Amino acid sequence: MKKLIAYINKNVLVRVTSLQTVSLLTKIIAGILTSKAIAIFIGAEGLALIGNLRNFVSSFQTISILGFYNGAVKYFAEFKDNTVRLSKALSTVFYLGFIATISVSFFCYFNAQSINDIIFPTYNNYPYVIKIFAIVLPFYALNMFSFSIMNGFSNYKMLIVINIIGQILVVAITLLLIYQNKIQGALISVAISESLICLITLVAIINRRSLVGLISVKQISFSFLKKMSSYTVMALFSAVILPLVLLAIRNYIIDNIGYKDAGFWEAMTRISKYYLMLVSSLMALYILPRFSEIDGIKEFRREVFSFYKTVMPLFGLGLILIYFLKPYIVQGVFSNEFQPVEDLFLWQLLGDFVKVLSLVIAYQFLAKKMFWHYIVTEAFLVIIMYLTSIYFIDLYGVKGAVMAHFVSYLLYYGVVLLIFGSSLFGVETER
Repeated sequence: MKKLIAYINKNVLVRVTSLQTVSLLTKIIAGILTSKAIAIFIGAEGLALIGNLRNFVSSFQTISILGFYNGAVKYFAEFKDNTVRLSKALSTVFYLGFIATISVSFFCYFNAQSINDIIFPTYNNYPYVIKIFAIVLPFYALNMFSFSIMNGFSNYKMLIVINIIGQILVVAITLLLIYQNKIQGALISVAISESLICLITLVAIINRRSLVGLISVKQISFSFLKKMSSYTVMALFSAVILPLVLLAIRNYIIDNIGYKDAGFWEAMTRISKYYLMLVSSLMALYILPRFSEIDGIKEFRREVFSFYKTVMPLFGLGLILIYFLKPYIVQGVFSNEFQPVEDLFLWQLLGDFVKVLSLVIAYQFLAKKMFWHYIVTEAFLVIIMYLTSIYFIDLYGVKGAVMAHFVSYLLYYGVVLLIFGSSLFGVETER
């Protein structure tokens, strides 16, 4: 426990209380402002459509870069002092990512009507939004490639500054589009927002012009691609499948209850995302790198229980506070129309608490590249989430979706504990 507290005091809080905190607060404020604008100018029904498009965009953005980002950051950092290996890494990521992105763009553009029919059920007709997304997708891919270089070369300050400026730019354009074009403007903003940041990133990446000469078709390396494969598959599986499952659940609510209730569920998940950003950033800054550097079961056990003893009680108290302040939160983030969202808080908060409990341990899958454990547990989670959502929605309406959220992560936590049971609760042997 002392080690975690010391690390937080010396490292994490230094980062988080400076630019990282500003970046997080910017994201949260931007999200709240956007949600408020949607509530005022569009309403709950429009929020459901925006949620569907956001899930689609998230999945296809990840597909377009082949899930390369995390693996690219790792290997760019590892090879930054080795020109030959760095050239192979840069060339492979750039050209294969370029081919994938163009392929996804063409697929979305020429299948816009079919995609529209899936993500905008019944009476809505927005294929032009899908075409806009297809056109700007290459800029998103270029942005993520630039981000991976800056991250790999430890240019964290520049990365955070770009994120802050980008969020301000995106929220300004989003609010303008919503004000002028209502639901159409909101949908267009979802399609283009991530790509807009590329304009800022390209200015910052000018300092890395020397790397351009290292990118060559001749340097594409399939042996390097093989190294990246586990990172790629894990990233694709979680970042693609989960949003599509959420889209399917939302469509089920739309078909069986209505757009407005689907909008209420989307509102609840948005609020959840805002407060989870804080604890997620802490886990990403501390848990993942810490698990990557430790080898012994004893240290792994100590880190997990230290996090449970120091962070989880504070997180739990925060969730209790959120529960009692829910009327003010709903009113502040949305409007009176969203008052039914208050009924969804209890199960969502319980589910989020169990989610964090499980993810702290599950980070070990990523840290130690436990490929099949990761794939099987993620597959279990999304299947259970979908099945329980359908079951509980049929019984309890939209409240069933948040009940399913709790049940899904409770079962997922059980599976994770089963896998790491001996490491966490087994008898320690002397060596």
